[in-house]
Amino acid sequence: MTTSCIDPQTVQAYQETHYCVSGPNPFVMHVGVTCEPLQKLFRKMQADCASFITACNPYGEDVGESVNAQRQTLLANELTKRSLMYMEGTGKHPSGGWPPEHSFFVVGLSLEAAKALAREHQQNAMVWVGLDCVPQLILLR
Repeated sequence: MTTSCIDPQTVQAYQETHYCVSGPNPFVMHVGVTCEPLQKLFRKMQADCASFITACNPYGEDVGESVNAQRQTLLANELTKRSLMYMEGTGKHPSGGWPPEHSFFVVGLSLEAAKALAREHQQNAMVWVGLDCVPQLILLR
């Protein structure tokens, strides 16, 4: 097992978070649970993977709405520059103890590319899902 410098309670919170994807057919992903709507989406888009990434709250530090909005704009610009297909999303913990984080669900981004992008935006973790449609929490630190 890989060790992480992320507090175990934070990792637990990431695992419990509801990863909500917006769009014409919204859906919610849960770490470790098959996401049936993804099967249709992957077929429709001829994709075999996707990532749920944010630029908000670098390394888990709440930097406020204004800074988070700027960071998300930079991430959106990067995704657009790379011609990646993405949808808006929000990470919400069911307890409501942490403000929802605006995120992007990026279709077709390989695991290694997603990890690099999330690290570039100073994230502790991200969610990645392969063809099995089971979201995985990927710790980056």
